[in-house]
Amino acid sequence: MLNIRTFDAKGGGNVLYKALAHPVASVALQALAARLSTEGGLALYDPDGMATTLVALYAGFRPTAGLYTHDSEQVGQPDGFGGVKLALTALGDGPARNVLAVSFEQEKMLARLGRVTRAGQASLSLHEARLPEAMLSQPRHYLDKLNFATNFAFFRDDERFSTRLVTANYWCDYGARDVQYWLRLYDHAGAILAEWRQPVPDGPAGIVIDSAEVRRRFGLPSFCGQLFIHVIGARGHDVVKYALDIHGKGAEPSLSVTHDANAWPSPRYATLPAPAPGEKIVVWIQNSHATPIPSGAITFNPMGVEDHHAVEGDIGPFASRAVDIGALLPDAVWPMQLELRSGNHVVRPRYEVTEGIRTRIAHLNVERGDLKPEPALRTLSPDLGRGFLLPFPILDPAEFESWVQPTPMSEALRQLPLRLDLFAADGSPLGQHFLGNLPRDHHTAVALHTLVDEAGHADLVYDFRDGGDGDGWLHALMRYRRRENGHTAETSFGSHIFNTLMTWRNEPQSYSGPPPGLTTRLFLKLGQETRRSFCCLIYPASVEGLPSSKTQLHLHAADGTEIATETIAINASGSFMVWPHEIFGNDRVAHAGAGGYVLIRDLTCRLFGYHGQWDEAGGFSLDHMFGF
Repeated sequence: MLNIRTFDAKGGGNVLYKALAHPVASVALQALAARLSTEGGLALYDPDGMATTLVALYAGFRPTAGLYTHDSEQVGQPDGFGGVKLALTALGDGPARNVLAVSFEQEKMLARLGRVTRAGQASLSLHEARLPEAMLSQPRHYLDKLNFATNFAFFRDDERFSTRLVTANYWCDYGARDVQYWLRLYDHAGAILAEWRQPVPDGPAGIVIDSAEVRRRFGLPSFCGQLFIHVIGARGHDVVKYALDIHGKGAEPSLSVTHDANAWPSPRYATLPAPAPGEKIVVWIQNSHATPIPSGAITFNPMGVEDHHAVEGDIGPFASRAVDIGALLPDAVWPMQLELRSGNHVVRPRYEVTEGIRTRIAHLNVERGDLKPEPALRTLSPDLGRGFLLPFPILDPAEFESWVQPTPMSEALRQLPLRLDLFAADGSPLGQHFLGNLPRDHHTAVALHTLVDEAGHADLVYDFRDGGDGDGWLHALMRYRRRENGHTAETSFGSHIFNTLMTWRNEPQSYSGPPPGLTTRLFLKLGQETRRSFCCLIYPASVEGLPSSKTQLHLHAADGTEIATETIAINASGSFMVWPHEIFGNDRVAHAGAGGYVLIRDLTCRLFGYHGQWDEAGGFSLDHMFGF
């Protein structure tokens, strides 16, 4: 396990971790560690409790002359390196030749250390590993989270496949100007293939980063690696959101879509299906750090079973490895599901399913280690109605099979007491299906197309009639297969409380702002080439008696210009299939161009959606949408 502190539920992401792990900073940090490790005893002063994270990422900083703290209550406590924490006031009496403050604040740290160091002790900070000022959105405050609006994307271009990252300049809504994307492309071995900046027009312009165009521009060979994204000029929030299309070239029929990585490494991931007969599944392990992943540090196990299968061989800095799940766990067969023990080495991984001549890509989800079963979920206020629910589409049973597979998503959860509530597109109920109190290692996958005979949606909800526990982090994997040609897409997501006026802790959430979340701002990209985009909009309702939505669809050109607006209404617990070419007409959609998109807005309720593309050969993609 990589002993790093990246994220907590209360404070959110740890910005100092991002500053330490940034690929540009990593070069300077590695050089500094190499120098200090050859210059005599090294002491660390740890003002923010990040020394173990620094040493985990760069082993050369391991203190050989003690770890010092200014927190009197921490003195004498274990330091994480086999010793105990020492008082900062005793630093001058110690053997250290070099003292490194684990901080990027040069003047403040040197002034502080100057009060306690003796002659002959050199005081340093991490100042020389700061990013260049030209890369900072908030130069006056280095550890402002907006300076580290970063993320990774799976990125591939070869003879079969291309990838296309699509998003919009949502930063402009917070007053951002002169936004740029700083991009670095790594190949499978972690070598840098290209590095460039992509300016973004002011205003709500579309953003497209196409792997085929990048390959042509830089004269690159085939590649399959990862793209590191750093947004300069970010405002409002530090989350880099995008949709990622993976499509076949020429006669290759594959088409799938996934979305932004989580940006924070996690010890465990779930929502990974085992291979069905005739399928091959590989999980793309993409190292998020400048330190290698040791052989055996990453393992897979059947969900709920402590039977661990290790990935052998080191994985280099920023390198990618395709792990064949069938070869690693030959007895694992769908509907079994698997768990990835990733050791904090990777951000949200992707998995790729090959079935016959087609492939599809989807993502794993973070499995929480900070959640415990919550008895209060059994007795929520009546004002919260059905409470937590996970909405997802049921596609037309005449054309598609639709499957749902509930997934444990916290380490402590041993049971899943669940029910499916089924709804027609107009919001009228189509019945319920009690799943029981499922054990953590269950192999349940529900064929929704056998429960209803029309398109609509389902809500997965807690049902404690047979006991069991919930944790408010209810997830499921949804799979859709077209009957005519077998083309399949899958996605996964988690539950929320939807559209209640009363709140419970941080629920119901919104795409921005505090609870209760009663507004919608969703991004729907347009289709490219011969493909047409669509989305299934769902009006999830934890309570009954809500009015219909007042949903506006804004068609934007690639440069951000609004071309047209249409209004639709969706009944509570209902759904609506949005086809931009039908709503706005083919001419307007064509005028929007590559990078054009539809912004879905509603000021009365929070809608949830699943988007994708449809091609002329009957292939389709599907994943949940993002909002901002």
